[in-house]
Amino acid sequence: MDDWIAAVPVFLVAAAVVFVPGAAVLLLLGLRGLRLWGLAPVVGTVIVGGLAVAVELLGLPWTPLVFLAGCVVLVAAAAVAGRTLNLRPSPARLVARPRTALVVAGIAAGGTLVVRLLLYIQSPDGISQTNDAVFHLNAIRFILETQSASSLHVSGVIGGRGFYPGGWHGITSLVVMMTGASIPVAANAVAMVIAGLIWPAGIALLARAATGDDAVAAAAGLLAGALHAFPMLMFQWGVLYPNALSTALLPAAVSAVITVPAWVRGRGGWPRGWRAGVAAALLVLLCIGAIGVAQPAGLLAFGLLSLTWATFTTLGRRRGILSLLAVAAMWIALAAVWYLLSTSTSGAHWGPFRGNAEVLADLALNTHLRLPPAVLVSALMVVGLVTACRKPRLRWLVAAWLAVAALYVAVASIDHVGVRSLLLGAWYADPYRIVALVPLVVIPLAAIGAATVAGWTTHFLSDRRRAEWLTYGVLAALLVVGIAVRPVQQMPEVVESTFDIESRYAEDETSYLDPSERELLEELPRYVAEDARVLVNPSTGGAFGYMLSGLDVYPRTWSPPRHEAWNILAASLRDAADDAAVCDALAQYGDPDYVLDFGPGEQAPGRYLMPGMTGFDTRDGFELVAGSERASLWRITACAR
Repeated sequence: MDDWIAAVPVFLVAAAVVFVPGAAVLLLLGLRGLRLWGLAPVVGTVIVGGLAVAVELLGLPWTPLVFLAGCVVLVAAAAVAGRTLNLRPSPARLVARPRTALVVAGIAAGGTLVVRLLLYIQSPDGISQTNDAVFHLNAIRFILETQSASSLHVSGVIGGRGFYPGGWHGITSLVVMMTGASIPVAANAVAMVIAGLIWPAGIALLARAATGDDAVAAAAGLLAGALHAFPMLMFQWGVLYPNALSTALLPAAVSAVITVPAWVRGRGGWPRGWRAGVAAALLVLLCIGAIGVAQPAGLLAFGLLSLTWATFTTLGRRRGILSLLAVAAMWIALAAVWYLLSTSTSGAHWGPFRGNAEVLADLALNTHLRLPPAVLVSALMVVGLVTACRKPRLRWLVAAWLAVAALYVAVASIDHVGVRSLLLGAWYADPYRIVALVPLVVIPLAAIGAATVAGWTTHFLSDRRRAEWLTYGVLAALLVVGIAVRPVQQMPEVVESTFDIESRYAEDETSYLDPSERELLEELPRYVAEDARVLVNPSTGGAFGYMLSGLDVYPRTWSPPRHEAWNILAASLRDAADDAAVCDALAQYGDPDYVLDFGPGEQAPGRYLMPGMTGFDTRDGFELVAGSERASLWRITACAR
């Protein structure tokens, strides 16, 4: 626990990077209270992502000083825009809402559920033993070396070109540079900010925007971490840092869309009129940009929820034909974007894993991916669904729940290649990514259910506020008991119908990156020159070598190069002294001076056996430089030129 306490300053800097720039801009645009803090990380993310691209185009380095200078320019622009559009809130809007304390308490209590993530990660410098972690953490090292965090540049870490969402990478790189923390510590600090701050504030804001009720917002904040599906799952599977950020931003982004009519009518904190409409449109565009630089697949969920609300609002208020045509046009646009994103990926990689009856049970009990039943949340969700069905204003939430449920039904039980590719291709038909969307609708519905139960309690307690505090206090106590009984839920393996035995951050002799490997990788600068290249089997912990050492450890991702030269090395590198083809293959990778022997790798999904990259101790042409029996560094002398 002392290590976590020592990491608190890193967490605070991560929170500041995400919240402060956005909060400053929104403050000058006239937003206050929960809207300010719920939307601050959305605007903060698009600021980081946008500045990273702009800085590269201007030929400037990505440094904290340049970032702060860019923030000053944007804050000044926000001040001018706020004054020009006369967006200062009226004095009446500055008065604290009567249930502010309840909302703050709910969000704070929900944020404390991040303790589950803390226990799962185990140590501030814990590294997720997963394939995606290799790319994302190595990408941070690449940003630090090249001084560019542009989304047009990040994929260069593996020799790629074109757009790759770099929002999370830009934020995390700033935390590293501002604090001097290691890359794993910074990544875990940002994870805590996502799970403990961004998500609870955002889901509370969405609940209030949907219902107009602070009591529902408080309940949503309290329940923010009650489902394993999000945020916990995104830091277990993958590890999907960009998806986690994108999904955490979604509730606040959708709330901005829902609030547009109130803003235009002068009931959302801005003066009534076209100026508020311009500001609202700008804010929605910023939300779209934030999700885009975090993980574009989130735009599909954003569009699905936003247009579901827009459709019900338009039909419910009997708008004219132009409004109906506008909504229809937006659905067509969403379908086009959906098609483009689904066909731009490598396709649907996963097959179905549940029967029809099992899927229905999953939806009712929130047992997606075979997770244990979320009895409390599910009961409140049912109450919320019934309540929402009875209130026209809330019926869109029922439709949104059905829409997300349909995505889960498709990913879990529909075995049709075309459906899976076109409907789910943007998420690679990955059930974990789809299930992470479930809390977006379940938590607001459960919050409505909790507020309804609080209303029933009023029959026994004449004071409404006392009834709410009592109801939510009991709810919080039950959640705490749940943590005490099951502090950590290991990740479900849907294909094998099993659960992980231990955390994917655990380092032991059987893990992807074991302690001996990590120690040697961190010590590489003692033995290897800065301009030297080190080969490694990426199906071992050596894949993290670039991130941990800062040296050119190759490959920089979990997947080996798809090239005949690499196939030769994978099968026969240790025969270099006797096989000229091996030296020719080495030449195609820059005649590397060293190779790491971390074993042959493994035969498993996403992992590879490379027998030629181990066992150098019995071969000519290799000299031991450092290491132990489990992890060693060898100089390649067989191909000296």
